[in-house]
Amino acid sequence: MKTLTLPGTDVVAPNVVLGLMRIAEKSDDEIRELVRTARDAGIDFVDHADVYGREKHECERRFADAMALTPSQRDEITIQTKCGIVPEGPYFDFSYEHIMTSVEGSLQALRTDHVDVLLLHRPDALVEPDEVARAFDELEAAGKVRAFGVSNHTPRQIELLKRSVRQPLVANQVQLSITHAALVAQGVAGNMVAEDQSVTRDGGGLLDYCRLNDITVQAWSPFQAGFFTGTFLGSPEYPELNAVIDRLAAQYDVPPIAIATAWITRHPAQMQVVLGTTTPERVAGAALGSDLPLTRAEWYELFRAAGHIVP
Repeated sequence: MKTLTLPGTDVVAPNVVLGLMRIAEKSDDEIRELVRTARDAGIDFVDHADVYGREKHECERRFADAMALTPSQRDEITIQTKCGIVPEGPYFDFSYEHIMTSVEGSLQALRTDHVDVLLLHRPDALVEPDEVARAFDELEAAGKVRAFGVSNHTPRQIELLKRSVRQPLVANQVQLSITHAALVAQGVAGNMVAEDQSVTRDGGGLLDYCRLNDITVQAWSPFQAGFFTGTFLGSPEYPELNAVIDRLAAQYDVPPIAIATAWITRHPAQMQVVLGTTTPERVAGAALGSDLPLTRAEWYELFRAAGHIVP
């Protein structure tokens, strides 16, 4: 398993992460098997959010209940969680009060005295950066959060936060897969007016911005065709892409899911792939793509087979 150090921290993390968004209805044994499979594959980084589950903090609580980690076992795992989404309204909330309350709830649910990484979960249009900074300062001083980041933020939204926040923003978790790759595609087709792919979205240049500012990109829904539209792996809607994936999988003697993982991990930005599956076999298969040495030609062949323009 390939690892990286989150910029500005001493957190050494694998480039494949176990996302635990869907464990609310899993049994304790199923959760333990999922985590054990991930650990055996070298994945010691788990991703949570306060809103994952049927009620607030449910998935965090289910993880803690099932794992019952001792202090030493807790220290072997990097725990990341997120806050800021309020489904019942006001929908998004980065206020000082909400951040502090959410983190306290996460600590209680996870049965730990600290989380390793806290992300602001999707942008809050009403954000007051000074309030975020106050919350981050207090959480850091109290030892309750080791590192901070964001999710689904544009370069300008990150810059706005950085005017007040002292801590480095070490990660930005965004949707990215071979087929959902606007972050990459719009740069490849820059200035090609006739191509929709060249349209600048979200301020443009997010991937390059993160590289320039030492922010680790975390790719969520790495196998989704679009925004929660189902996986492209094995889908009849992507015959050309799957033909290439299957050929490369046979060539490298790995399952197709490893090739889809490797398309992201091969990028020099040193991104992390956040797995959303609760199937242990798929976790183990995806982990095989952590350090798969796709050539430039293979990487671009996958990119083109997914429908992206390669001039």
